[in-house]
Amino acid sequence: MSVLTLSDIDHGHVAALLGAYGLQLVHVDDGAPIPGSYWGEPEAGLVGATVYARADTPVHSLLHEAAHLIVLPPEKRSAVHTDATDSVAEEDAVCVLQSLLGDAIPGVGAARVFADMDAWGYTFRLGSARAYVEQDATEAWEWLARRGLVDVESKSLVDPTV
Repeated sequence: MSVLTLSDIDHGHVAALLGAYGLQLVHVDDGAPIPGSYWGEPEAGLVGATVYARADTPVHSLLHEAAHLIVLPPEKRSAVHTDATDSVAEEDAVCVLQSLLGDAIPGVGAARVFADMDAWGYTFRLGSARAYVEQDATEAWEWLARRGLVDVESKSLVDPTV
C-alpha cells in the first residue's frame, strides 16, 4: 500500500484546516525543492507559519509538520525553519495531533494516518501508531490539553475558531 499523498485528496480542505490555526499551505510545483523539509523531498516543509508541500507529499507528513506549528504559540512560529521540535514531549504530542487533524479532513481519517505513519516507519513501544495514540499516549494527550488543543475526555480536537 502506498501512502496517501496531497494529490489524492482535495488540498482545499487541508488549506482550510491549517488556516483555522493561522497557518498557510503553499503548494510547491512537482519536482521543485520543498522549502524547510526536514527529511527532504517529498516530505512537507516548514518556514514560519507556512507549510510547504507538493502533490507527492504524504498527507501524514504534511499533518505532522503542521501539528508542530499548531502547538507553538503564534509569536514563536516566525522563528521556525525546517525543525520545529523542542522536546520529546512535543514530538509525542504532535503524533497524536496529526491523527486528529486527519479525522478533520474528508477522505483522510485517523485510521489512514495511522496506517501511513506505520508504513513510513514511525516506531512506538506498542508496535503501531494506533496503539500508541489509543493506549500509550496519556502524557501526550495531557500535553495537548494543557495547550487547549484537545479535549481528553472525548479524544477530539478543540475547535480552533472558538
